[in-house]
Amino acid sequence: MNSLNAEYALETDADLALVEDELDRFFTDAKLRAVSVHPAYLSLWEAIERSAANGKRFRPRLLMLAYRMLGGTEPPAAARLGAAYELLHNAFLIHDDVIDRDDIRHGVPNVSGHYTNKARRTGASREAAQHAGMAAGILAGDLVLAGAYRLHESVEACEATRTKLNSILDYAVFSSIGGELLDVEFARLEGMPSPEEIKTVARRKTAVYSFEAPLQAGAVLAGAPASLVQTLADFGREAGIAYQIADDVRGVFGAEQHTGKAESGDLREGKRTAMLSYAAAKPQWEQISTLMGSDRLTAAEADSVRALLTECGAREHAVQLASEHAQAALKHLDDDVPGALGDSLERLTLSFVSGLHSL
Repeated sequence: MNSLNAEYALETDADLALVEDELDRFFTDAKLRAVSVHPAYLSLWEAIERSAANGKRFRPRLLMLAYRMLGGTEPPAAARLGAAYELLHNAFLIHDDVIDRDDIRHGVPNVSGHYTNKARRTGASREAAQHAGMAAGILAGDLVLAGAYRLHESVEACEATRTKLNSILDYAVFSSIGGELLDVEFARLEGMPSPEEIKTVARRKTAVYSFEAPLQAGAVLAGAPASLVQTLADFGREAGIAYQIADDVRGVFGAEQHTGKAESGDLREGKRTAMLSYAAAKPQWEQISTLMGSDRLTAAEADSVRALLTECGAREHAVQLASEHAQAALKHLDDDVPGALGDSLERLTLSFVSGLHSL
């Protein structure tokens, strides 16, 4: 459920205005409904809208890319579908921040952080303020998830296409929540999950809803044959795993202004990644394991963990693994994928792993 933070080049800028129009209509309607309930409800929707305003719109970009390049002729319908996936992404981000107890995203308070700060300003204790923030985050995520389904249901399509689209969305939600649960459970283990279990989390939590589903949905709406829809799903699976492994490297070694996540947040959380799975079998693990996974991790201790991960080869291992999955993704871009679409997806995939050595 992580945000795709780099400026990935997809040739869909002209279509994004249609997506933005759909999102504007969605939030305008929601705020009009909310203000009729109570000003406090309007405030929640305004916080949700702010949190969604700075996204890169990667999932709708990917969906619109597949739709346009596979012959789609009704861009407003595709834009509405893309907006539904953007809302789905924002719902997952809001809930993910609650789970990770993060109050900041992209350097500013997220929904939970906004309500935590608001409660503190009115004199609430730290514990009470954190509870207020978590409650607002849970409610906000629920609202946006429901909105994603509502917008998805309003996309005009024939019954057969709608059935396929519903199945893609259902699987994306089901898989992502399963991946999130595994991520939380693995973080609590004393031992380290296997490399395959970590890849399972990467696929379920990120690849399905961020790559496989948008590509499949755009292709299905454009009327692409089932074989091509499956090829795009296969590509998306490998590309999504490559992205997640690379993102985990950036989450530890990258700067907050580029990752959008709290600095050292993954280390404080004790997030189980390909890097840590590799490091667990190395002599440096005894030192690493005593430092990470603590809310009290200092900046100096985080720097020590980074140095140890580099020293034992875990960082290089993760970079290499991300590159291997990126190459596996590219192998799926065979002759069945039209040249322009294949070229765009190739550039996208290679951008995931570029620059990792220079962090």
